[in-house]
Amino acid sequence: MAESPQTERHWGVALAVLVIGAFMAILDSSIVNIAIPKLESVFSVDTAQVQWVVTIYLLVLGVVVPAAGYLGERFGYQRIYIISLVIFTIGSALSGLSWSLNVLTVFRVLQALGGGLIMPITMAMVYRIVPRQQIGTAMGFWGLAIIVAPAIGPTLGGYLVEYINWRLIFYINVPIGIIGVLLAFMYLPKFSQAVRVRFDSVGFAMVAAGLFALLLALSEGETWGWSSEPIVLLLMGSGFLLVLFVLWELRTPYPLLDLTVFKFGSFALSNILVVLVTVAMYSGVFYVPLFLQTVVGFGAMKTGLIMMPAALASALMMPISGRIYDKIGARPLVVAGMTLLAITTYLLHNLSVDTSVGQVIFWLTLRGFGMGMAMMPVTTAGMSAVPTEHVGGASAINNIMQRVAGSFGLAGLTALLEEQSTMHAQMLASAYTPASGSAMQLMHGLQGLIVGRGIPTVPATQLTITTLYGFIEQQGFVMGIDDVFVVAALFTVAGAILALALKTYRTQGKSAQAVAAE
Repeated sequence: MAESPQTERHWGVALAVLVIGAFMAILDSSIVNIAIPKLESVFSVDTAQVQWVVTIYLLVLGVVVPAAGYLGERFGYQRIYIISLVIFTIGSALSGLSWSLNVLTVFRVLQALGGGLIMPITMAMVYRIVPRQQIGTAMGFWGLAIIVAPAIGPTLGGYLVEYINWRLIFYINVPIGIIGVLLAFMYLPKFSQAVRVRFDSVGFAMVAAGLFALLLALSEGETWGWSSEPIVLLLMGSGFLLVLFVLWELRTPYPLLDLTVFKFGSFALSNILVVLVTVAMYSGVFYVPLFLQTVVGFGAMKTGLIMMPAALASALMMPISGRIYDKIGARPLVVAGMTLLAITTYLLHNLSVDTSVGQVIFWLTLRGFGMGMAMMPVTTAGMSAVPTEHVGGASAINNIMQRVAGSFGLAGLTALLEEQSTMHAQMLASAYTPASGSAMQLMHGLQGLIVGRGIPTVPATQLTITTLYGFIEQQGFVMGIDDVFVVAALFTVAGAILALALKTYRTQGKSAQAVAAE
C-alpha cells in the first residue's frame, strides 16, 4: 500500500532513486569477474586466491539478506536504504584503495554488507510506494537493474580494466553512491516504524550459517571436488541448519522471516518460476561468453559488445511488459516470455566454431526479449499476492531464492558441462588413431583451419597427436556447452507450463485474510 496520496502521485521519482541503488548492487556482482586476470598480475597471486574477491561478495550478500525485512520494519525502510547505500559506497572507495589481495577481500565484505541489503529493501519500498494497480509498470523499471546490470558489467569492466585502470571498477560507484544518498534524503518517503519486537537472533544465526555453507559449497564445488570431504560436509551442514531454521521460524513468536507467506499460492509458485528463469538466465549470461572467449578466442571487450544487444532488448522490454502486466496480468506475459526463452535457449545448442557472430547476436537478442517479458511479471505476480504488511519479509525470501538459484544453477550446469565434455571428447577420440584415415582427414581439416586463421602453413604430418587431441577436447567442450543449453531449455519449458497456473492480484490494500481466502 502506498504511504500517502502525495507519495502515490510522485512515486516515479522515488522509483528512479531506488533503481540507482539496485543497479549498483547488482552491477558490482558481475563487473569484478572480468578483472580477475588483472588482479592476479597486480597482486602476484593465482586464480584460486583472487577468486575469493568475487566469492566473498556473493557469500556475504546471501548472509545479510534475511535480516533486511526486520531492519526495514524496525528502523524504517528509508533509513536502512540510506545506511546500506553509504556502507556500499564506503566499501567501494576502500576497495579501490586496496594495496593487497587480503585487504581487498576485507573491503569487499564491507561492500557486500551494504549491497546485500539494498535489493530486498528497494523491492519492499517499491511495493509500499506504488499503488497496486500500477505495480507492474513500476517493477518493470525497477527490474532493469536485475537484467541489465549483469549484462553490461563485463563490458564496462573490460573497458575500464583494459584501457584505464582496474581501480575504477570500484571508484565508479563512489560518485553514483553519493548522488544516490542525497537523492534518497530528498525524494524517498519516510515510512513509519513497526512496534519494537525482539530480533530473532537464533533464527538469523541458523539461516546465515546455512546459507553461507550452501553458497560456499556451490561456489567451490568445482575447485575442491563435489565428492570431497569439505564440500560434502558443507552441503550436509547447510541442509541440517536450513531445516532447523524452517522448524524454528514456524514456532517462534517473532520470526526473522515470515515463512507463512508461502500460503499465498501465487507467491509460492512465483518463487519456483524465479528459480527456473534464473537458471535459464545464467545459462546464457555465463556460458555464451565462456564459449566466445575460450573457443572462438574473442577478448573480453568484444565479447561484452556481442552480449550488449541482449541487455538492450531486455531493457526495452521490461517497462513494456510492466505496462502490459497492469492491463492483462502476469499469466500471458510469463507463458509467452518463458516459451520464447525456451526456444532461443534451445537454439543456442547449435553453437559451434562455424556459428557467425550475427547469428549469436540474433539468438541472444531474442532471449533478451523473452527474459524481459517473463522475469518481472513472475516476481510481481508473487509479491502482489502478499499483503503490504508482509512485503518486507517476502522480498527478502524472494532475493534469497534468486541468490541460491543462481549459485545452484551455475554449479549444476557447470558440473554437467564437465561431465558431458569429457564424455564427448572420449567418444571422439575413440574414433581416431594416428594411422587411421579419419585421423589424417581431421589433420588436413585442422591444417585448413590454421591457414584460415592466418598461421603459416605446415605439412599435415607435422601436426602432432597432442594438437589433434587438443582440437578433439575443444570439440568435446563445445558439445558439452550445447548439452547445457538443452537442459536449460527443458527447465524453461517446465516453467512455461507451470506459469499457466499463475494468478495476478491487483486490488490495493487487500487484507491478508482476503488474499489467503482467494
